[in-house]
Amino acid sequence: MTWTTPADLKSQVQRLWDRGLLLAPFTGGAPVFPRRLRLKGPDSRALSERFAEVREWIARLSGAAGHYRMEWRRVNHRILGANEIPSEIWIDTLADALGFIGRRRDAERFAALVEMTRSRLPEMIPWMAKRPLRALGLAHDWPQLLEIADWMKNHPRPAVYLRQIDLSGVHTKFIEGHRGVLAEWFDLILPPEAIDDAGTGIGGFCRRYGFREKPLQVRFRVLDPEMKVLPVESDQDITLTQAAFSQLESPVSTVFITENEINFLAFPNLPDAMVIFGAGYGFDHLAPAAWMREKKIHYWGDIDTHGFAILDELRGGFPHAASFLMDRRTLLAHRPFWGIEARPETKHLLRLNAEESALYDQLRRNHWGDRIRLEQERIGFDFLLDALKRWRPVNGQA
Repeated sequence: MTWTTPADLKSQVQRLWDRGLLLAPFTGGAPVFPRRLRLKGPDSRALSERFAEVREWIARLSGAAGHYRMEWRRVNHRILGANEIPSEIWIDTLADALGFIGRRRDAERFAALVEMTRSRLPEMIPWMAKRPLRALGLAHDWPQLLEIADWMKNHPRPAVYLRQIDLSGVHTKFIEGHRGVLAEWFDLILPPEAIDDAGTGIGGFCRRYGFREKPLQVRFRVLDPEMKVLPVESDQDITLTQAAFSQLESPVSTVFITENEINFLAFPNLPDAMVIFGAGYGFDHLAPAAWMREKKIHYWGDIDTHGFAILDELRGGFPHAASFLMDRRTLLAHRPFWGIEARPETKHLLRLNAEESALYDQLRRNHWGDRIRLEQERIGFDFLLDALKRWRPVNGQA
């Protein structure tokens, strides 16, 4: 039987809810009731051949009719005589629709949010009209969000860190966790001159609205025991701000960059060299260090498609950077340690050399198996030492 059921009718009203139409009147939108629902019923032939099923269908519709109104039409049949069957289904009021799908309490909660917002930040009502279900999902946090938005309206471009905002009942991490919705709100309530359009996305939140940003940091180790950045005898494992690192007058001639912390910590001593603990995609923390452009740079990442994509990105700022232990020989020597790359990169990388590009293509085309990868920490330490021995003469290290 393909005739409309009470569940079908309920689904039609639920779709109105999902589109936000049932909440529109609370923010000044046009009402959508009374509204006729789609109804598919039996024709004359079915009435004759499936009379018992028709009666059951009518009974089911009538049994759920507490939230909708049924209109009837008379059908005259030469054998069965005159019969009344449903011809139209109507939802007459918003209350009926909300009751039908069990959303009365949600609607009352939304109405309370609208009233609260209209009294404090009426310019937010258009946002609520556009995204009513999103607003309802934030109901628990709504008072705190309004508190933050109201504070921001009165303190445009505040030049403080996010966690310096001192509002009663608002935890400092709360703001960081709600930057997405707060960005939409701030764009509505702040004047254009208080918004820096160069700041986009979650990462650009602070710049866009005038908050201070945590300084980027660079962590590095000096690998040459004869070179000391600090006058101490312990390992030269140092973290500097981006600004301080960019002004570093380092006498080293070679810089290694590795993404794994254990590899960073265990990297052996080398004359005239340092190692930097990388940060995956993005090299904003290194870009201002102009002195690095005068050094030999070797990047050691995972042998997988994303490892080569990161290398490609690094060369956007340091075109002369070379790869280290990211070759076919290293990959094949560690076959027992291969893993699976969850979501391989597939785009064409323009900054790889011929050998790297060939290996990248073999990886993304599953030349040796499905999405294989070799994480850099799986490479044996003796293999690293042997590679460094072979590397030194090439680089003038006797």
